[in-house]
This record gives sequence, C-alpha cells and structure tokens, in this order.
Amino acid sequence: MEIIMGIIVFIIIVIICSIKQINEYERGIKFRFGKFVKVLTPGWKLVLPIIESYKKVDIRTKAVDVPSQEAITKDNVSVQINAVIYYKLFDASKAILAVEDFYYAVGQLAQTTMRNVVGSVSLDELLAERDKISTEICKIIDEATDPWGIKVENVELKDVSLPEDMKRVLAIAAEAEREKQAVVTKAKGEVEASNNLAKAAEIMSSTPGAMHLRTLSTLSDISSDKSNTILFCLPVEILEAMKGKNDKK
Repeated sequence: MEIIMGIIVFIIIVIICSIKQINEYERGIKFRFGKFVKVLTPGWKLVLPIIESYKKVDIRTKAVDVPSQEAITKDNVSVQINAVIYYKLFDASKAILAVEDFYYAVGQLAQTTMRNVVGSVSLDELLAERDKISTEICKIIDEATDPWGIKVENVELKDVSLPEDMKRVLAIAAEAEREKQAVVTKAKGEVEASNNLAKAAEIMSSTPGAMHLRTLSTLSDISSDKSNTILFCLPVEILEAMKGKNDKK
C-alpha cells in the first residue's frame, strides 16, 4: 500500500512539474528526445521531464535599433547611418530551428543590407529619397528572413550624419542656389516691370491729354506733403508760344 501511495505521489509531482504556462504573446517549441514535436499554443501544457523539453518564443513585434555605422555612397561620400527595424515571427518553429540566434542574425543582416543599399545610391538620393531607400532595405531584409519565419514590417532610417567638411560644402552650395534663385526672381520682376512701363507709355502717348492728367495726378500726390518743393517744368512748345505772343504785342 505504501508503495502504491508513493507511486501516486511521484506521478502527481511529475505532472505538477510538467505543467508549463505559455502566455498569449508566446509560443512554445516542444522537443521529445531532442526532436521537434510541435508548437505549443497559449495555455497550460504538459512537458514531461527528462524526455521532453521546450523553448518559449515571444511573437510580438520587436524593434531592433541598428547601431550607427559608416557607409560609402555611390559618389564616394562617407556617411554615418543608423536605423530601427520592426519585425515579428510568423513561424516560431522556423525561428528556432532554421537559425541559431534570430535576434543577432536580423541585426547583422540589417547592417550589411544598409551598407549595400547606401553604396548603390548617391548622396543626393540618400538625403532626398530616404523613404524609398528605407522601403528597399525593408524588402531585401524581409526576403532574406522569410526562411527564418520572420516578417519584417518596417525599416526607418533614423539619422544620416555627414562629415563636417561635407556639411560646409552643402551649406555653401545651398547658399549659392538661394542667391541664384533671388537673382532670377529679381530679373523676372524687372522684365515684367519694364513690359508694364512700355505698355503704359504706349497707351499714354496714343491718348491725347493722358500725359497731362498723369502729371496733374502726380503733382496732387506730392503737394499733400507741405515739406516738398515742387519744380514745375513747362514744355518748350508752351514757352515758345508764349514768347511769340509777347513779340506780337
């Protein structure tokens, strides 16, 4: 009787020790005699001691910060870049069986891919098309990690740092471009103003009395300020007409 009770107690202890909890955001990879058996879903599961073992895997989206590293662009400019990668497991068994350490593997693959993609574009493209380059990096990493049961959801380039001498060169180029645009805008304004003045002169010359009305309007505007001194110049024709009239007298 004592032997039977001992066996029952032993079985109960073994069962209690065999109960493993898998949380909702986890999956368990179960092995029996070292061979893969199945993926354990969330809940309480039995994993027999000695003959069976398991490994829990977190299937939530992970954010991997790729450390800043040096890369050389297509036009031979050295830059420092870093990024963050978002990925999750869609097949927990592959993540354990197909690669030794998928955390480390994804990080290393991201660094290599970033350097390769940056090396295939120019500095201007890197600065102006960051979203496009991030998408290209994401696509390459996702295809490479698919056999590992990993889905890469997004890649974001956090920062692109340039050498100090290159920053100065870009600043000078930007200033020159702004000055160029200012000169072009000013020239366009002068051309437009000249055209308007030419049209106004043509209209006034073809309209009798228009010049006199414009002169009177200008005098009216000037006379509003009493501090102004007005010199009114009569046309030569009027002076000659007045002189001829005096001579007749």
